[in-house]
Amino acid sequence: MKFKSTGISLSKLAAVAMVAMHCVSAFATNGYFSHGYGMKAKGMGGAAVAMTDSAFAGAINPAIAAWAGNRAELGVDVFMPERGMQRSGSAAGLNAQLSSDSTSFLIPEFGYNRTINDKMGVGISVYGNGGMNTDYAGGSIPAGVCGPSAANVLCGSGRVGVDLMQLIVAPTFAYKVSDKHSVGVSPLLVQQIFKADGLDMFKSWTPNSSNVTNNGYDSSNGFGMRLGYLGKLSDSVSIGASYAPRISMSKFSKYAGLFADGGNFDIPENYTVGASIQATPTVTIALDYQHIGYNAIPSIGNPSDSGTPLGAANGPGFGWGDVNATKVGIQWQASAALTLRAGINVGDNPVKSRDVTFNILAPGVVTTHYTLGATYALSPSSEITAAYMVAPSNSVSGSSLFNGPMGGMAGNETVKMNQQAIGVQFGWRW
Repeated sequence: MKFKSTGISLSKLAAVAMVAMHCVSAFATNGYFSHGYGMKAKGMGGAAVAMTDSAFAGAINPAIAAWAGNRAELGVDVFMPERGMQRSGSAAGLNAQLSSDSTSFLIPEFGYNRTINDKMGVGISVYGNGGMNTDYAGGSIPAGVCGPSAANVLCGSGRVGVDLMQLIVAPTFAYKVSDKHSVGVSPLLVQQIFKADGLDMFKSWTPNSSNVTNNGYDSSNGFGMRLGYLGKLSDSVSIGASYAPRISMSKFSKYAGLFADGGNFDIPENYTVGASIQATPTVTIALDYQHIGYNAIPSIGNPSDSGTPLGAANGPGFGWGDVNATKVGIQWQASAALTLRAGINVGDNPVKSRDVTFNILAPGVVTTHYTLGATYALSPSSEITAAYMVAPSNSVSGSSLFNGPMGGMAGNETVKMNQQAIGVQFGWRW
């Protein structure tokens, strides 16, 4: 199959997107999930569950595929997070202040949609679901504090940090059960890869010390599903809903001594409900509410001070709470060729003060995202879309987890993050 306006085959574009996805990492925004999928959604704060102008039905709402028509979209985001930590008041000499390196990431995505007949649509979405990345320099703690040599901020050797990437391929089928309502389903084919470095201190917190750190990348695979509904209540009001149950992933065997339940890192249940309102002939308002159930995944949601060994059944995790995000976007058809967008996305901070030490590795603390976007029609069958996001700095402070083994002399810690992202997407319709 070829796009009539470009002569580029679907198989080649999908292959490019999938290969590129394995070459990048990112730290996403609503916890570790992206704030939106597809540049049009990203320009509206991620609000898109009841919008039908995107090829990313598999990532947003599978029921959209029955309405989106024949289109394909290929884009890339330049994601620019700044992460940092500070430890102060340590009588044991652990004081430090560092920013994470690796501050720019390329995040490609690909979507395709095709109308089969007046009732059915199919498609495929290839996207990065989310991830987390930190990379702090070593040698920030003087020799003699954690051991005979200078150490990193978590009392290990060399650089310290983690890298998690999640890739999802989502083929999609949607069916109009009437002229106003559709349902859809997307099987989710998931691969995630992970590595951790510089966590030598944590080897003493688990009986499986050989599978904690510095083991290179490990992969994990799983199969899930996303269900969707879209209803056109009137010519000006549509509603949508999307639900993905928890995805059971194979274990990270190389990090079975780090993650709870012997290396388990499942993808949490998540759902979105929302509406789009055609306020005027040229203005559309979209509103979404999203829930991500991080707390139910032991390696993510369990308290870091649970008192059980790392890697144990129901062992310690990052202590993340669930994230509830409200997304509001506005779209203005400024001219026949130009569409402008803006949005805001406000979610919960999943990180608690109790768990600040573990979240030096995963400071997913931003809560508010402001977005802008635009689409310009290059021709009747092609367009270019751009999106920009800024998330102001937020921080969490608490007592260091090292206060226990160091008799209360480790002091207090703060983790912080701010983000920017700018992306571009090319689209084709036929």
